[in-house]
Amino acid sequence: MTTPRISRHRLRRSLLSLAAAGAALALATPAGAADVDTGLPPGPAAAHSVTLAESAAGWAAGTRSYLVVTAPGDTTAVRNAVASNGGSVFAHYDAIGVVVAHSASAGFATAMRSVAGVQKVGATRTSDVPADAYSPTLPSAPPQSTTTLTETARWDMTRINADKAWAVSTGSASVTVGVLDTGVDDRHQDIAPNFDAADSVSCAYGKADARAGAWRDVGSHGTHVAGTIAAAKNGKGVVGVAPGVKIASVRIAEPSTSMFFAENTICGFMWAGDHGFDVTNNSYYTDPWMFNCPDDPDQAAIIEGVRRAQEYAEGKGSLQVAAAGNSNYDLANKRTDSSSPNDSTPVNRTITNACVDIPTELPGVVTVAAMGNGNIKASYSNFGRDVIDVAAPGGDGANGVYSTLPGGKYGNMNGTSMASPHVAGVAALLKSADPAATPAELRARLGTQATDIACPSDSRCTGTTAKNAFFGEGQVDALKAIGGTTPPQPGRYFENTTDVTVADNATVESQIAVTGLAGNAPAALKVGVDVKHTYRGDLVLSLVAPDGSVYPLEDFADGDSADDVVKTYTVDASSEAASGTWKLRVRDIATQDTGRIDAWNLTF
Repeated sequence: MTTPRISRHRLRRSLLSLAAAGAALALATPAGAADVDTGLPPGPAAAHSVTLAESAAGWAAGTRSYLVVTAPGDTTAVRNAVASNGGSVFAHYDAIGVVVAHSASAGFATAMRSVAGVQKVGATRTSDVPADAYSPTLPSAPPQSTTTLTETARWDMTRINADKAWAVSTGSASVTVGVLDTGVDDRHQDIAPNFDAADSVSCAYGKADARAGAWRDVGSHGTHVAGTIAAAKNGKGVVGVAPGVKIASVRIAEPSTSMFFAENTICGFMWAGDHGFDVTNNSYYTDPWMFNCPDDPDQAAIIEGVRRAQEYAEGKGSLQVAAAGNSNYDLANKRTDSSSPNDSTPVNRTITNACVDIPTELPGVVTVAAMGNGNIKASYSNFGRDVIDVAAPGGDGANGVYSTLPGGKYGNMNGTSMASPHVAGVAALLKSADPAATPAELRARLGTQATDIACPSDSRCTGTTAKNAFFGEGQVDALKAIGGTTPPQPGRYFENTTDVTVADNATVESQIAVTGLAGNAPAALKVGVDVKHTYRGDLVLSLVAPDGSVYPLEDFADGDSADDVVKTYTVDASSEAASGTWKLRVRDIATQDTGRIDAWNLTF
């Protein structure tokens, strides 16, 4: 994410200073977007799509893109229905049951919603699909400048002890971080040594374009992000947080608009899962809606499609790290949105916490806030109690984050876009130190090893020093990740992300099977809960131990009209055997409002 307080348009804009051959040019520029190559290899998750050779002559004014969501598996019947209802199939991801369809018919979505087996249908944009989608233009390869700049200890790297970590390890070349962004300049002198061209691609428009160079930057944002993660330690320019790991570019931004639509993000996550990315960095939000609301059928389809793709990538071993945004907005108390849709005419909307910023608020994603040079929240950074997971340097004002730019150049940017790649780099170091670590374990360790930052004297920052609205569990620490402290033992974090519907006046349970732990549970068992509900005053939450003992977590006041429960409880479960089947029990004691158990976890 990019510029302080400037509208969170697309990449949320960044403040950029370019430095080339000793000269500096200051300008404000939109944070770039990223494309991905077409041509996923054959396999269950591949986007089986029309050929790139399809002529743009097939394009018509008024053509819009839609997500058609069905059950995972063979989508042949739904794809046939797309054709018979005035649409064409642009791509399909059978492993998650998502079809990307194009149609110029105003009644397409309504018609498809009545098709048997179709669960959701939604337009992904309020503007036309560009003709370029049918025959994408390759980004240009910028001429390269050499630099006389030598590596120095930058403030952002010293803040997270990365400079100390490099003396222990720079990370493993077997670890790959996917940069889902505006693209990456693979020929940059500080990026080329670590660039993975074989796994780089463009996902602009929603299907993979694997032609050589399709991954290149259509702006500058993605190249800047890539340098922060893994610029080579080669004596010149800058050093990334994890200078020994590999970088792959997945360009998901469209070239003419630098927008990141839902089908592009879906393609990017599917590519990340199928190509074995250990970590992805996501410094953007999914256009055209800053927040997607489940009561809108179009936005509901976007939420579901992107959620499934993220879950697929995580299931394949990929941890997603995402920027929280640059609007100085309380993500835990959503009320209005005046910037969406950003691809046509924005409108003033009243929203609630049920509306989500995608991908940063999806389950399983690490949400990153930005800090300035010191234990301070960056002025522009979004925040939110139990929404922000961790924080990292993002720059503010004159203290920008200095990194790579296309053409062999370097410059400063400020934003949560700059904070997120610091965390992605630390996650890559964690994965390097423990190749067997799962995404859930990496996510937990990022918080456990973070340095606690207390709230300033600001009433918006609620919570404790250990976890609060501004900094989450604190500022990440690269040295701890690489061995400054002993990482938590694998297998002590367990999670269930399967949705369980909470109906009116009903009691439901979600189970976690805990295995491999000897002895009893701890006296401070952590129970992380994520329940989506439109009136939490209806809810009573309990933890049920393997022997059936019930530990009350919270009985919400009947008058508590807030949405959702996203928090961590501490339970003295020291009298219980650790291994066995634990349950989260949720009771709904009233009518009218419903929800679901979205995810929950146990940390022993």
